[in-house]
Amino acid sequence: MSHQLISARVSAAIQLSFIADSLAMPVHWFYNPQDIYAAFPGGITRFEAAPAFHPSSIMNLHSTNAGGRGAQHASNGPQVVGDIILKGKRQYWGVANQHYHRGMAAGENTLNLHCMRMVMRGIQHNQGRYDPAIFLRDYIAFMTAETPQHPDTYAESYHRGFFANFAKGRPAEKCGAVTHDTASVGGLVTVAPIAIAELLHDRSLSRVQDLCRTHILFTHPDEHLGKICDAYVALIDALLFRTTEDGRGLIAATAKQAAGIDVQKLAQQYHDDNRVVGGKFSRACYIEDSWPGVLYLAWKYCADPKQGLIANANLGGDNCHRGAVLGVILGLATANGLDNVFAQLTDAAAIRGECLFESNK
Repeated sequence: MSHQLISARVSAAIQLSFIADSLAMPVHWFYNPQDIYAAFPGGITRFEAAPAFHPSSIMNLHSTNAGGRGAQHASNGPQVVGDIILKGKRQYWGVANQHYHRGMAAGENTLNLHCMRMVMRGIQHNQGRYDPAIFLRDYIAFMTAETPQHPDTYAESYHRGFFANFAKGRPAEKCGAVTHDTASVGGLVTVAPIAIAELLHDRSLSRVQDLCRTHILFTHPDEHLGKICDAYVALIDALLFRTTEDGRGLIAATAKQAAGIDVQKLAQQYHDDNRVVGGKFSRACYIEDSWPGVLYLAWKYCADPKQGLIANANLGGDNCHRGAVLGVILGLATANGLDNVFAQLTDAAAIRGECLFESNK
Protein backbone atom coordinates (compact mmCIF):
# COMPACT_ATOMS: atom_id res chain seq x y z
CA MET A 1 0.00 0.00 0.00
CA SER A 2 1.32 3.41 -0.94
CA HIS A 3 2.51 5.81 1.69
CA GLN A 4 0.63 8.52 -0.20
CA LEU A 5 -2.73 6.78 0.30
CA ILE A 6 -2.09 6.19 4.00
CA SER A 7 -1.14 9.84 4.42
CA ALA A 8 -4.27 11.00 2.56
CA ARG A 9 -6.50 8.88 4.80
CA VAL A 10 -4.84 10.17 7.96
CA SER A 11 -5.09 13.81 6.90
CA ALA A 12 -8.71 13.39 5.84
CA ALA A 13 -9.66 11.74 9.13
CA ILE A 14 -8.20 14.55 11.20
CA GLN A 15 -9.53 17.32 8.96
CA LEU A 16 -13.10 15.99 8.87
CA SER A 17 -13.11 15.60 12.65
CA PHE A 18 -12.40 19.32 13.08
CA ILE A 19 -14.81 20.31 10.31
CA ALA A 20 -17.62 18.27 11.89
CA ASP A 21 -17.11 19.87 15.29
CA SER A 22 -17.06 23.41 13.96
CA LEU A 23 -20.12 22.87 11.75
CA ALA A 24 -22.08 21.55 14.73
CA MET A 25 -20.80 24.08 17.28
CA PRO A 26 -23.51 26.77 16.85
CA VAL A 27 -26.29 24.21 17.38
CA HIS A 28 -24.51 21.93 19.85
CA TRP A 29 -27.02 20.43 22.28
CA PHE A 30 -30.03 21.85 20.45
CA TYR A 31 -32.42 18.96 21.11
CA ASN A 32 -35.32 20.07 18.92
CA PRO A 33 -34.35 20.15 15.23
CA GLN A 34 -37.03 22.78 14.66
CA ASP A 35 -34.99 25.13 16.86
CA ILE A 36 -32.00 24.62 14.58
CA TYR A 37 -33.97 25.66 11.53
CA ALA A 38 -35.51 28.60 13.39
CA ALA A 39 -32.05 29.89 14.34
CA PHE A 40 -30.52 29.08 10.94
CA PRO A 41 -33.14 29.08 8.16
CA GLY A 42 -32.39 26.17 5.86
CA GLY A 43 -30.32 24.55 8.57
CA ILE A 44 -26.57 24.48 9.08
CA THR A 45 -24.79 24.37 5.71
CA ARG A 46 -21.54 26.19 6.55
CA PHE A 47 -19.54 27.41 9.53
CA GLU A 48 -21.58 29.78 11.69
CA ALA A 49 -20.99 31.73 14.90
CA ALA A 50 -22.67 30.62 18.12
CA PRO A 51 -25.99 32.48 18.50
CA ALA A 52 -26.60 34.38 21.74
CA PHE A 53 -29.76 32.41 22.65
CA HIS A 54 -29.72 28.64 23.22
CA PRO A 55 -33.23 27.16 23.51
CA SER A 56 -32.11 23.85 25.08
CA SER A 57 -29.30 25.06 27.33
CA ILE A 58 -29.14 23.78 30.89
CA MET A 59 -25.68 25.19 31.47
CA ASN A 60 -27.07 27.07 34.48
CA LEU A 61 -27.89 23.71 36.11
CA HIS A 62 -24.43 22.19 35.70
CA SER A 63 -22.12 22.12 38.68
CA THR A 64 -19.17 24.50 38.64
CA ASN A 65 -17.35 22.46 41.28
CA ALA A 66 -17.81 18.88 40.04
CA GLY A 67 -19.01 16.78 37.15
CA GLY A 68 -22.72 16.49 36.40
CA ARG A 69 -25.40 18.85 37.63
CA GLY A 70 -25.45 20.67 40.93
CA ALA A 71 -25.00 23.93 42.76
CA GLN A 72 -23.27 26.93 41.25
CA HIS A 73 -22.19 28.72 44.39
CA ALA A 74 -18.84 29.55 45.91
CA SER A 75 -17.15 26.79 47.87
CA ASN A 76 -14.72 27.19 50.74
CA GLY A 77 -11.81 26.84 48.35
CA PRO A 78 -11.17 27.62 44.70
CA GLN A 79 -13.98 26.83 42.27
CA VAL A 80 -13.21 24.36 39.51
CA VAL A 81 -14.89 26.56 36.88
CA GLY A 82 -13.32 29.99 37.00
CA ASP A 83 -10.40 29.41 39.37
CA ILE A 84 -8.85 26.13 38.19
CA ILE A 85 -10.13 25.76 34.62
CA LEU A 86 -12.03 28.11 32.30
CA LYS A 87 -10.48 31.09 33.99
CA GLY A 88 -12.53 34.22 33.40
CA LYS A 89 -15.61 32.24 32.27
CA ARG A 90 -17.38 31.51 35.56
CA GLN A 91 -19.83 34.42 35.27
CA TYR A 92 -21.47 32.93 32.18
CA TRP A 93 -22.53 29.66 33.81
CA GLY A 94 -25.50 30.87 35.83
CA VAL A 95 -27.35 32.50 32.94
CA ALA A 96 -30.52 30.90 31.58
CA ASN A 97 -30.39 29.91 27.89
CA GLN A 98 -26.69 30.68 27.76
CA HIS A 99 -25.01 29.13 24.73
CA TYR A 100 -22.48 26.50 25.78
CA HIS A 101 -19.95 27.99 23.35
CA ARG A 102 -20.74 31.62 24.07
CA GLY A 103 -19.14 34.12 21.72
CA MET A 104 -17.37 31.56 19.55
CA ALA A 105 -16.91 32.63 15.94
CA ALA A 106 -17.63 30.74 12.74
CA GLY A 107 -14.87 28.23 12.07
CA GLU A 108 -13.72 27.87 15.69
CA ASN A 109 -13.50 24.53 17.49
CA THR A 110 -14.83 23.47 20.86
CA LEU A 111 -12.79 22.47 23.89
CA ASN A 112 -12.60 18.73 23.24
CA LEU A 113 -11.16 19.31 19.77
CA HIS A 114 -8.56 21.61 21.29
CA CYS A 115 -7.74 18.70 23.61
CA MET A 116 -7.33 16.57 20.49
CA ARG A 117 -4.84 19.12 19.19
CA MET A 118 -3.01 18.98 22.50
CA VAL A 119 -2.74 15.19 22.14
CA MET A 120 -1.41 15.56 18.60
CA ARG A 121 1.23 18.05 19.70
CA GLY A 122 2.31 15.70 22.47
CA ILE A 123 2.70 12.89 19.95
CA GLN A 124 4.71 15.08 17.57
CA HIS A 125 7.05 16.27 20.30
CA ASN A 126 7.64 12.68 21.44
CA GLN A 127 9.01 11.30 18.15
CA GLY A 128 5.55 10.35 16.91
CA ARG A 129 4.61 8.24 19.94
CA TYR A 130 1.91 8.57 22.57
CA ASP A 131 3.04 8.60 26.20
CA PRO A 132 0.34 8.54 28.93
CA ALA A 133 2.52 10.56 31.31
CA ILE A 134 3.02 13.26 28.67
CA PHE A 135 -0.73 13.36 28.05
CA LEU A 136 -1.55 13.88 31.72
CA ARG A 137 1.14 16.54 32.10
CA ASP A 138 -0.03 18.39 28.98
CA TYR A 139 -3.73 18.04 29.81
CA ILE A 140 -3.30 19.59 33.24
CA ALA A 141 -1.11 22.41 31.92
CA PHE A 142 -3.49 23.11 29.04
CA MET A 143 -6.66 23.18 31.11
CA THR A 144 -5.21 25.23 33.99
CA ALA A 145 -3.28 27.79 31.93
CA GLU A 146 -3.58 31.34 33.23
CA THR A 147 -4.11 32.58 29.68
CA PRO A 148 -6.84 30.42 28.11
CA GLN A 149 -5.54 28.18 25.34
CA HIS A 150 -8.95 27.74 23.69
CA PRO A 151 -12.02 29.94 23.03
CA ASP A 152 -14.66 27.82 24.78
CA THR A 153 -16.92 28.73 27.71
CA TYR A 154 -18.08 25.22 28.58
CA ALA A 155 -16.34 22.10 29.88
CA GLU A 156 -18.02 18.72 29.92
CA SER A 157 -18.59 16.79 33.17
CA TYR A 158 -15.41 14.79 32.73
CA HIS A 159 -13.21 17.89 32.78
CA ARG A 160 -14.91 19.31 35.86
CA GLY A 161 -14.83 16.00 37.70
CA PHE A 162 -11.17 15.41 36.86
CA PHE A 163 -10.08 18.80 38.16
CA ALA A 164 -12.30 18.57 41.24
CA ASN A 165 -10.36 15.43 42.15
CA PHE A 166 -7.06 17.01 41.15
CA ALA A 167 -7.75 19.93 43.49
CA LYS A 168 -8.21 17.42 46.32
CA GLY A 169 -4.66 16.21 45.76
CA ARG A 170 -5.31 12.96 43.97
CA PRO A 171 -2.56 11.75 41.62
CA ALA A 172 -3.32 12.67 38.01
CA GLU A 173 -3.79 9.09 36.87
CA LYS A 174 -6.52 8.63 39.53
CA CYS A 175 -8.49 11.84 38.90
CA GLY A 176 -11.09 10.47 36.49
CA ALA A 177 -14.59 10.96 37.94
CA VAL A 178 -17.72 8.85 37.54
CA THR A 179 -20.93 10.75 36.79
CA HIS A 180 -24.21 9.98 35.02
CA ASP A 181 -22.61 10.75 31.66
CA THR A 182 -19.13 9.26 32.02
CA ALA A 183 -19.86 6.76 29.23
CA SER A 184 -20.21 9.44 26.57
CA VAL A 185 -19.08 9.87 22.99
CA GLY A 186 -16.90 12.82 24.02
CA GLY A 187 -14.53 10.29 25.54
CA LEU A 188 -13.65 9.01 22.05
CA VAL A 189 -12.72 12.40 20.59
CA THR A 190 -9.00 12.28 21.41
CA VAL A 191 -8.55 8.59 20.56
CA ALA A 192 -8.00 8.78 16.78
CA PRO A 193 -4.59 10.51 16.70
CA ILE A 194 -3.27 8.08 19.32
CA ALA A 195 -4.56 5.04 17.46
CA ILE A 196 -3.27 6.28 14.11
CA ALA A 197 0.18 7.25 15.36
CA GLU A 198 0.69 4.00 17.23
CA LEU A 199 -0.64 1.80 14.41
CA LEU A 200 1.73 3.53 11.99
CA HIS A 201 4.60 2.78 14.36
CA ASP A 202 3.68 -0.85 15.06
CA ARG A 203 0.52 -2.43 13.72
CA SER A 204 -0.28 -4.51 16.76
CA LEU A 205 -4.00 -3.97 17.18
CA SER A 206 -4.35 -5.40 20.69
CA ARG A 207 -1.43 -3.28 21.94
CA VAL A 208 -2.93 -0.11 20.48
CA GLN A 209 -6.39 -0.96 21.81
CA ASP A 210 -4.93 -1.38 25.30
CA LEU A 211 -3.09 1.94 25.05
CA CYS A 212 -6.19 3.81 23.85
CA ARG A 213 -8.31 2.22 26.55
CA THR A 214 -5.77 3.32 29.18
CA HIS A 215 -5.96 6.82 27.73
CA ILE A 216 -9.74 7.19 27.91
CA LEU A 217 -9.95 5.65 31.38
CA PHE A 218 -7.85 8.53 32.74
CA THR A 219 -10.79 10.85 32.11
CA HIS A 220 -13.73 8.47 31.44
CA PRO A 221 -13.45 5.54 33.89
CA ASP A 222 -16.14 3.29 32.41
CA GLU A 223 -15.55 -0.26 31.21
CA HIS A 224 -18.40 -0.23 28.68
CA LEU A 225 -16.92 2.86 27.05
CA GLY A 226 -13.59 1.03 27.06
CA LYS A 227 -15.13 -1.80 25.03
CA ILE A 228 -16.56 0.69 22.53
CA CYS A 229 -13.11 2.27 22.33
CA ASP A 230 -11.69 -1.15 21.40
CA ALA A 231 -14.22 -1.44 18.57
CA TYR A 232 -13.51 2.11 17.38
CA VAL A 233 -9.75 1.47 17.28
CA ALA A 234 -10.33 -1.78 15.38
CA LEU A 235 -12.40 0.12 12.82
CA ILE A 236 -9.70 2.80 12.51
CA ASP A 237 -7.15 0.04 11.87
CA ALA A 238 -9.32 -1.71 9.30
CA LEU A 239 -10.16 1.47 7.37
CA LEU A 240 -6.64 2.91 7.47
CA PHE A 241 -4.91 -0.20 6.13
CA ARG A 242 -7.58 -1.70 3.88
CA THR A 243 -6.47 -2.71 0.39
CA THR A 244 -9.92 -2.51 -1.20
CA GLU A 245 -12.26 0.45 -1.51
CA ASP A 246 -15.02 -1.17 0.56
CA GLY A 247 -14.98 1.15 3.54
CA ARG A 248 -18.76 0.93 3.78
CA GLY A 249 -18.59 -2.84 4.27
CA LEU A 250 -16.18 -2.45 7.18
CA ILE A 251 -18.49 0.11 8.79
CA ALA A 252 -21.48 -2.23 8.39
CA ALA A 253 -19.53 -5.13 9.91
CA THR A 254 -18.53 -3.01 12.90
CA ALA A 255 -22.13 -1.87 13.36
CA LYS A 256 -23.30 -5.49 13.55
CA GLN A 257 -20.48 -6.73 15.77
CA ALA A 258 -20.00 -3.75 18.10
CA ALA A 259 -23.45 -2.11 18.15
CA GLY A 260 -25.84 -4.92 17.20
CA ILE A 261 -27.47 -2.97 14.36
CA ASP A 262 -27.96 -3.47 10.63
CA VAL A 263 -27.16 -0.03 9.24
CA GLN A 264 -28.27 -0.86 5.70
CA LYS A 265 -31.66 -2.00 6.96
CA LEU A 266 -31.99 1.13 9.09
CA ALA A 267 -31.20 3.38 6.12
CA GLN A 268 -33.78 1.56 4.00
CA GLN A 269 -36.42 1.64 6.71
CA TYR A 270 -36.01 5.29 7.74
CA HIS A 271 -35.39 7.92 5.09
CA ASP A 272 -35.38 10.74 7.66
CA ASP A 273 -32.21 10.66 9.77
CA ASN A 274 -34.21 12.09 12.69
CA ARG A 275 -36.10 8.80 12.87
CA VAL A 276 -32.82 7.08 13.65
CA VAL A 277 -30.79 9.71 15.55
CA GLY A 278 -33.48 11.21 17.75
CA GLY A 279 -35.98 8.41 17.25
CA LYS A 280 -34.48 4.94 17.55
CA PHE A 281 -31.37 6.31 19.27
CA SER A 282 -31.08 9.36 21.51
CA ARG A 283 -29.36 12.50 20.23
CA ALA A 284 -27.61 12.78 23.59
CA CYS A 285 -24.01 11.98 24.48
CA TYR A 286 -24.61 8.58 26.08
CA ILE A 287 -22.48 6.02 24.28
CA GLU A 288 -25.17 3.33 24.02
CA ASP A 289 -27.04 5.64 21.63
CA SER A 290 -24.34 7.87 20.14
CA TRP A 291 -22.12 4.99 18.97
CA PRO A 292 -24.79 3.30 16.81
CA GLY A 293 -25.82 6.77 15.60
CA VAL A 294 -22.25 7.44 14.44
CA LEU A 295 -22.07 4.12 12.59
CA TYR A 296 -25.45 4.66 10.92
CA LEU A 297 -24.40 8.09 9.64
CA ALA A 298 -20.97 6.81 8.58
CA TRP A 299 -22.51 4.03 6.50
CA LYS A 300 -25.23 6.19 4.96
CA TYR A 301 -22.93 9.07 3.99
CA CYS A 302 -19.81 7.08 3.20
CA ALA A 303 -19.80 8.35 -0.39
CA ASP A 304 -20.58 11.98 0.53
CA PRO A 305 -18.69 13.06 3.66
CA LYS A 306 -19.64 16.72 3.39
CA GLN A 307 -23.34 15.91 3.36
CA GLY A 308 -22.79 13.51 6.21
CA LEU A 309 -21.21 16.17 8.42
CA ILE A 310 -23.96 18.64 7.55
CA ALA A 311 -26.62 16.04 8.34
CA ASN A 312 -24.96 15.32 11.68
CA ALA A 313 -24.92 19.01 12.59
CA ASN A 314 -28.62 19.40 11.82
CA LEU A 315 -29.54 16.42 13.97
CA GLY A 316 -28.53 18.41 17.06
CA GLY A 317 -27.92 16.82 20.45
CA ASP A 318 -24.28 16.03 21.08
CA ASN A 319 -23.51 16.66 17.43
CA CYS A 320 -20.03 18.13 18.06
CA HIS A 321 -18.58 15.01 19.68
CA ARG A 322 -20.65 12.58 17.61
CA GLY A 323 -19.44 14.49 14.56
CA ALA A 324 -15.80 14.41 15.61
CA VAL A 325 -15.88 10.60 15.67
CA LEU A 326 -17.98 10.44 12.49
CA GLY A 327 -15.45 12.67 10.73
CA VAL A 328 -12.59 10.30 11.52
CA ILE A 329 -14.48 7.34 10.09
CA LEU A 330 -15.59 9.18 6.94
CA GLY A 331 -12.10 10.56 6.38
CA LEU A 332 -10.47 7.15 6.63
CA ALA A 333 -13.15 5.65 4.40
CA THR A 334 -12.87 8.25 1.62
CA ALA A 335 -9.45 9.93 1.95
CA ASN A 336 -11.40 13.13 1.18
CA GLY A 337 -10.52 15.81 3.70
CA LEU A 338 -12.72 18.51 2.12
CA ASP A 339 -9.67 20.75 1.79
CA ASN A 340 -11.63 23.83 0.69
CA VAL A 341 -13.91 23.58 3.72
CA PHE A 342 -11.08 22.77 6.11
CA ALA A 343 -9.19 25.86 4.96
CA GLN A 344 -12.03 28.00 6.36
CA LEU A 345 -11.41 26.83 9.93
CA THR A 346 -9.90 29.49 12.18
CA ASP A 347 -6.92 27.30 13.10
CA ALA A 348 -6.62 25.35 9.84
CA ALA A 349 -2.91 26.01 9.30
CA ALA A 350 -1.96 25.08 12.86
CA ILE A 351 -4.11 21.93 12.83
CA ARG A 352 -2.63 20.81 9.51
CA GLY A 353 0.85 21.09 10.98
CA GLU A 354 -0.11 19.20 14.12
CA CYS A 355 -1.75 16.23 12.37
CA LEU A 356 1.10 15.18 10.07
CA PHE A 357 2.91 12.77 12.41
CA GLU A 358 6.08 13.64 10.59
CA SER A 359 8.30 11.16 12.43
CA ASN A 360 6.26 8.30 10.94
CA LYS A 361 6.79 9.46 7.36
